[in-house]
Amino acid sequence: MPPKPKTQLERQQLRTLIMDAARELFVSRGPEAVTMREIAKRIGYSATSIYLHFADKEALIRAICDTDFLALANALKSNLSISDPVERLLAFGWAYAQFGLNYPNHYRMMFMTEHPLSDPKLSTLQQNNAEQDAYFQLKTVVNEVFLANKFKSDLTDSELIAQTIWAGMHGVCALHISMANDVWVNWREIEARLLMMQLTLMRGMLKEPS
Repeated sequence: MPPKPKTQLERQQLRTLIMDAARELFVSRGPEAVTMREIAKRIGYSATSIYLHFADKEALIRAICDTDFLALANALKSNLSISDPVERLLAFGWAYAQFGLNYPNHYRMMFMTEHPLSDPKLSTLQQNNAEQDAYFQLKTVVNEVFLANKFKSDLTDSELIAQTIWAGMHGVCALHISMANDVWVNWREIEARLLMMQLTLMRGMLKEPS
């Protein structure tokens, strides 16, 4: 068994190690099928060591989700400074996809693995916070396009627009993450699929798509 961490840095490194191992097991088998003892065995520690960091499996799942959703928000927020609202929306969608493709296990855990619903009262993240809430960021970006009168006149629900755009980009990411190595499908390049999804959505929604 590895030595007990002594410094704050070592404790944080162990916490991250626990979450990385748990995330990998959760996405491969589902949270319900994984025990804390199995997670401990994966990293060479005792289950007691894990309980020093997380009260139970639900707390561990919540910590992983909070960490990953914060990482997504951080990856997206730099696009909020783009001045043109349509360009901002396109860049935001592209950054979202890049996060999913660069961190497939994180993405699987966040959006493709069934786990207990997060309780906002227990989360370390603040809803409707532009620094921490990626969905709030998306709604803000879409609403600014809406306020600029860029969407077609029959599209009057900005949140529905945001959820539809999210669904489109998620579909491309999820298919790639789960089936990229499927030899039965002659996949085109992921960049081409993402671009076509964005173009299709924008041509269908914008008054004057460029």
